Amino acid sequence: MKNIRFIARLDIKNNNLIKGINLEGLRIIGDPNKFAKKYYNQGADELILMDCVASLYGRNNLVHIIKEIAKDVFIPITVGGGIRSIDDAINIFNCGADKVAINSAAVKNHNLIKKIINKFGSQSLVLSIEAKYIFGNKWEVYTNYGREKTGLDVLEWIKKIIDLGVGEILLTSIDQEGTEKGFDVNLIKSVSKICSVPLIISGGMGKNQDLINVMNSSNIEAVAVASILHYEKTTIKKMKKFFFKRI
Repeated sequence: MKNIRFIARLDIKNNNLIKGINLEGLRIIGDPNKFAKKYYNQGADELILMDCVASLYGRNNLVHIIKEIAKDVFIPITVGGGIRSIDDAINIFNCGADKVAINSAAVKNHNLIKKIINKFGSQSLVLSIEAKYIFGNKWEVYTNYGREKTGLDVLEWIKKIIDLGVGEILLTSIDQEGTEKGFDVNLIKSVSKICSVPLIISGGMGKNQDLINVMNSSNIEAVAVASILHYEKTTIKKMKKFFFKRI
């Protein structure tokens, strides 16, 4: 079993780190800068910053937060939310981000995927997918922080975006997100079978064993964790120690 990356995920609304359940009922946790530095000092391999209300403003509002975090954090930073054009991506990169994550804009404009890859390389782009279970082996792609249905089948969408050259996928289970009840193992197994690019899983981790359970049945390369870090139920250091003892 190979090593995986441990990523701290920070969902941000205005100037606050927030957390919800199923991407709803958002609760203020604190200052994202302080939490970012804390997770960096704990040994996080990367950070993901998501502007969860970017769709309401029509742009990403994390510019000043990214700049502040980048001063003291020296690991890859991925920023998502409200990135709809090459200029938006350039703005985020200029603030200190290493990658941009897109979801809504990719669904509406497939050409944006190609444009970002052509200009910055596939390693600069993370395709964010918010997946909600329907029935059987079917999950639907949602956008705008879980607010809008798209009618797209998750597995078919993944095949398409891989063909377009996406370098990495962030897969979030809406059903499990914030519940701390474990990952959607069936979703991750199904995606893992068809995914030929690095896969980051997000949504549902409640204890260290949850990660081992999903690793045994899938081929993931990274895990993005939020709730159990924010509420200090574990630390990145403890997660790594637990995991690396068992591989």
